[in-house]
Amino acid sequence: MAPSKVKQLLDPTGVSRTVTRLSHEILEKNDGPDNLVLVGIQTRGEPLAKRIQALIRQYTGVEIPLGSVDITFHRDDFREHLVVPQVKGTDLPGSLDNKTVILVDDVLFTGRTVRAAIEVLLTYGRPDKIQLAVLVDRGHREMPIRADFIGKNIPTHEGEHVKVLLKEVDGKDGVQLIAYEEGA
Repeated sequence: MAPSKVKQLLDPTGVSRTVTRLSHEILEKNDGPDNLVLVGIQTRGEPLAKRIQALIRQYTGVEIPLGSVDITFHRDDFREHLVVPQVKGTDLPGSLDNKTVILVDDVLFTGRTVRAAIEVLLTYGRPDKIQLAVLVDRGHREMPIRADFIGKNIPTHEGEHVKVLLKEVDGKDGVQLIAYEEGA
């Protein structure tokens, strides 16, 4: 199916401004950086978590521990895909016990990716809290998952896709809404 229409929702400045706001909200809700751990869901949650970490360091002078989580084998649908998954591995900065983990991802859609990421985190320890920060919430939940920090709410319809571009992965920053036509 070929895209019929692409709409730019955030340009590089908009992405930057949104990540800055998310960083401030994380600090405000948690009364500062103490006891926080940032964990990005691979692939695009990882660079977003690094950006948030850098901004919090800039504001507070505190280096929040940073990790990443690979959910490949925790997805409930990974056996349905015929391609061999590309496994990058989970990298966490020590124990998560008694920490507030901020799980970071680019898009919140059905909630299945977040459920898988939480499952991975709980195999590494027992955090006091797990909070979710997403650049985009597009709705359409299939699981009872909600984000604590949302950069932008983008209600979508069937046949639409939200594409997040990050310079660390894609060479440029942006958020696009892509509409697909039936039978195209």
